[in-house]
Amino acid sequence: FDVIAEAGDNGPSRGASTITQQAAKNVFLFPSHSYVRKAYELYFALLMELMWSKERILEVYLNVVEFGPGIYGAEAAAQNYFGVSAKQLSKWQAARLAVVLPNPYRIKVYPQSDYTARRTRWAMNQMSNLGSVQL
Repeated sequence: FDVIAEAGDNGPSRGASTITQQAAKNVFLFPSHSYVRKAYELYFALLMELMWSKERILEVYLNVVEFGPGIYGAEAAAQNYFGVSAKQLSKWQAARLAVVLPNPYRIKVYPQSDYTARRTRWAMNQMSNLGSVQL
């Protein structure tokens, strides 16, 4: 209910979408900030949740998410920022890419800011605490 309360007259709240919703938006929908588009996003996200595994949804998301201006997908981001394939990313490089995802236009891989350095260390600690993750 908080999302509805926060929306007010400015349209849907931003930043409250799940990975599934973001994947649905990026794969199936048009760029817009309207209640109609948000309803379609929820519909397609529900279909994805019913038909695909979490691993498949994450794979699709990582292949279509924008990591920077004109840089779509983890493979393109790995090659653009680090000159390697996504399969060859170090844990630090993967963490650095992950921290830009909330807002790749505001949070940049390079040049490194204090914020990206702190968030990268936090992501590395989370990976260490969770152990190796294999998909």
